[in-house]
Amino acid sequence: MERLILGKTTSEWMNEFPLLSSIVDTKEVFWVNQKVKRFPDAIEGKNLSWEDVEEAEALFQRFAPFIEKAFPVTADTNGEIESPLKEIANMKDALQSEYDENIPGQLWLKCDNELAVAGSIKARGGFFEILSYAEKLALEHGLITKNDDYGKLYNDTFKQFFSNYSIAVGSTGNLGLSIGIMSAKLGFQVTVHMSRDAKQWKKDLLRDKGAKVMEYESDFSLAVEKGREMCEENPQCYFVDDEDSKHLFLGYAVAAIRLKKQLDEKGIVVNADHPLIVYIPCGVGGGPSGVTYGLKHIFGDNVYCYFAEPTHSPAVLIGLMTGKFHQVSVQDFGIDNRTAADGLAVGRPSQYAVQMVEHLVNGIYTVEDHQLYRMLYLLNQTEQMKLEPSALAGMYGPVQLAKNHQGSPNLEHATHVVWATGGSLVPEENMKAYINKGKDN
Repeated sequence: MERLILGKTTSEWMNEFPLLSSIVDTKEVFWVNQKVKRFPDAIEGKNLSWEDVEEAEALFQRFAPFIEKAFPVTADTNGEIESPLKEIANMKDALQSEYDENIPGQLWLKCDNELAVAGSIKARGGFFEILSYAEKLALEHGLITKNDDYGKLYNDTFKQFFSNYSIAVGSTGNLGLSIGIMSAKLGFQVTVHMSRDAKQWKKDLLRDKGAKVMEYESDFSLAVEKGREMCEENPQCYFVDDEDSKHLFLGYAVAAIRLKKQLDEKGIVVNADHPLIVYIPCGVGGGPSGVTYGLKHIFGDNVYCYFAEPTHSPAVLIGLMTGKFHQVSVQDFGIDNRTAADGLAVGRPSQYAVQMVEHLVNGIYTVEDHQLYRMLYLLNQTEQMKLEPSALAGMYGPVQLAKNHQGSPNLEHATHVVWATGGSLVPEENMKAYINKGKDN
């Protein structure tokens, strides 16, 4: 007898959503979200406002003096952690040649692989959540006011204070790095629960930074569950819940404010005739959803956002397409959730983030692992850039959109922005192996 998934057989689900057949067969697909609404109708009833995003940006600014002292690498930016936006015209030519597709418009890379300290997009959400918690504790205990110079937090007195509290998080890698690095620097006792997908070098780096690492021979969901259980036993423990976090979401949303400033500085116009199209690698969904939420607030219906998932980990795609969000997992449909893209190896989507963008995200496509390595190699050859494999998922977007031109904007004057989610902390020997693998594909 066929097993039931929320009261339906797999066959019944496939009859209702024909694309599911290809998804279950782990084939590459391109899904257009038919539930997209015009902005601001799309955010009606959501428990978040643009003022919340602006307050998140203000918190980052308050902590800039602390970050500058704690991480001298940020001195040139006065403690602001932000990544450059770079045009990659040579890579555009390579993509057109490799995949025999014409990609109209300009191609840019949002280089979150270069974000200081954490080397990935997780520096946005992860840092914000920890800084927000640290501020809350310090304010509650009368140790600071919001008008203080937060540089004062970088001393032994505050480190001793924060050492009375614990942080826990479940991660496949990059979120754990951001939480571990910032928590340890502040003085928190931090434990990162890591799934089988996490790379060894990330575990080693975390331990080197002062975090405790717990390893599991299971996937992301179990790592999160174990982290949550640990915190429930300790009233002084704060759990960063990647599956259900408003704070992570807000940290990512601030990226939209920063990107708008960079586009303005480069004279890039965004309007109905010059659409902005953004492609973001997607794991549990927090990062891409937060970025999308922010971008839609700023650019409205003139920005189009697409998420990219591995063919073996299409968690957000299945959750959004079926409308069941976190209630369904890829494993429910017999998909193994095994991928070289460790940061995207997630079987069940975020409960909070995905519902926030149900009517905002324009579509989702899936990509096979070998394509990630191939594009990594092409990017290194054409632009001399180094990303980790999962960060190349967004690079497949312009190709897929050109191939599946359904419900998309006029591309002739489009600005394509691929979000490079991580890579600068990858050890050199690992990076060489990635590039060589892509060369042989």
